[in-house]
Amino acid sequence: MTRPLAGPAERGNAASGRGSDFAELMRQIRDAGLLERRTGYYLAKIAVTGGLSVAAWALFIVVGESWRQLTVAALLAVIFAQLGFLGHDAGHRQIFRTKRANDLAGLLHADLAIGLSYGWWVDKHNRHHAHPNTEAKDPDIDIGALAFTAAQARAKRGRVTRYIARHQRYLFFPLLLLEAVLLHKSSIQAVTARGLPHRGWEVLLLSLHTAGYLTAVLLVLSPLKAAVFIVVQQGLFGLYLGCSFAPNHKGMPMLAANDQSDFLRRQVLTARNVRGNWLVDFALGGLNYQIEHHLFPNMPRPCLRRAQPLVRAFCLQRDVAYCETTLWRSYAQAIRHLHDVGRPPPATAAA
Repeated sequence: MTRPLAGPAERGNAASGRGSDFAELMRQIRDAGLLERRTGYYLAKIAVTGGLSVAAWALFIVVGESWRQLTVAALLAVIFAQLGFLGHDAGHRQIFRTKRANDLAGLLHADLAIGLSYGWWVDKHNRHHAHPNTEAKDPDIDIGALAFTAAQARAKRGRVTRYIARHQRYLFFPLLLLEAVLLHKSSIQAVTARGLPHRGWEVLLLSLHTAGYLTAVLLVLSPLKAAVFIVVQQGLFGLYLGCSFAPNHKGMPMLAANDQSDFLRRQVLTARNVRGNWLVDFALGGLNYQIEHHLFPNMPRPCLRRAQPLVRAFCLQRDVAYCETTLWRSYAQAIRHLHDVGRPPPATAAA
């Protein structure tokens, strides 16, 4: 069910936060130096992740024609997701000071390394950040295969879509195996249309990725093993990405399209943090600090952990609910929400 956020109806300003609680929080974050670029961290991260990618492809060649390549496929799925996290950070201009340098990093990590359109994703992701969990405005809750509100579930007309909506709590994770396919499809549609920034470069880099990926797989493996390798690698890649995104907003309050909540409350109350250690930070690419990330999208990833105590204390002082739980409980909450909105009303169920 769509619920309005609690709190004043004032509009926050994401850039300056003038006249809002966010302005004071922004000053605290800036004074703590948490918005300063961490270029050294990112250069090391890029070097290590890129090196692991090269090593994994070298291992792929060494293993050769063998079913053991499925282990390499799983390894490459993890590396692809880690490269995607770096593309995400570049899209938010967390890595370098200039837009040009960040865009270059994003194009190389997204288009060339993993075969996804950087420009399409940045546009989609920026709209999500501006209107998280907002009906008709957040593209992340406008997914044809799933229903994130009861209204979306009722709108399903086809037999298959109705079945998926009613059983989506069981189908959610299996459907994530198709996430990479949908991302590749959207990327192709984006670069074949007009208006995409750097469209020429994206076409070139996506073509290079596709040609290199398929050539390597087909040269080393027989057609059957190549097909299975691609299915496993892309399926696990999509599953990993989906499992990284699912804890962030699924099961949190949904907003009506005309919601007037201020910036601070809109971002905090629709997001969920995942509690954990350095391994959780690594596995989720820093997205486990979803609240801090939504409040300060250009904050470098290593600063999110340091910002969390400040943000949490600030929210508690102002009686703004700050949601934080474990990874497994976040999945449980997301699945419970999908079940609640997907099941038909009793009368319909009885019929």
